[in-house]
This record gives sequence, structure tokens and C-alpha cells, in this order.
Amino acid sequence: MTSTETLVRELADRAELADLVARHSLWIDEARYDETSGLFTEDVVVTSRRGDARGIEALIQLARAGHDRYTGTLHSKSNFVFAIDGDTASVRAHDIAVYLLGDRAEAVAAAIQHYGARRTGDGWRFDRLEVTPVALTEALDRAL
Repeated sequence: MTSTETLVRELADRAELADLVARHSLWIDEARYDETSGLFTEDVVVTSRRGDARGIEALIQLARAGHDRYTGTLHSKSNFVFAIDGDTASVRAHDIAVYLLGDRAEAVAAAIQHYGARRTGDGWRFDRLEVTPVALTEALDRAL
């Protein structure tokens, strides 16, 4: 590939990975569990303070266990750092999440998320997610 083709490919990969991270937030906030295979590989491995999961069904169970007790959540990702190497990539992102009970904010969490991704025939998919809490309000700490 020429340098222009390489640059365009890298920019397209970054855009697709950034979209995947954004859709991960919507997946959690709107319980879009029917869209899981569009975000994650079948063999996804997740590590978090709430627990670990291997595979899509375990991932959905982990997400539901941590979020279904709230009437809503709002996750916001920022500060993306990409490392792309052919058909594999990693994305580091900051995540701020607000957890709601009724119309009241019950808890706020800040975390760093490390995604692993690989290119599939259907586009990029996450095959790894490590969630490292940075700050938790007392209410959320009790819930974990």
C-alpha cells in the first residue's frame, strides 16, 4: 500500500474502533444485549471488579448483574488511545458512568477500560475488555 492508502486504512480503523467503543456504552445503557455479537467475539474475555466473564452469554450475565438493579445508567467514554497492528488492535478509554434510581443519581464511577480487538469478516470486534476502577462513590462501592 502507498502511504496515503495506509493512512486512510488507519483512519478508517480508528473510526470503526471509536464507534465500537461508543456502541458499547449504548449496549450497556440501553440493554441492547441483542446487539452483543456486533460488538464482541464469541470468545470474549472480560475482567472487572464485578467479576470475570468468558464468552458472550457470560458477558451478558455480568452486565445485567451490575446494571439491571438501576433504573438507568449513562456511560461516557473519552481519551481514546489506539494501537493498531494489522488485524489486531487495542483501545484505552476513560469511562465515567452515572447510575440512576428513579430520577436520582445513586452512584458515579470512573474507570479506565482496556479493549482488545480483532478484525473479523464482519469488521472489528472486541475480544478482551479489562475494566479498572479509578474512583467509585460510596453507594456504588456498596453495590459491588
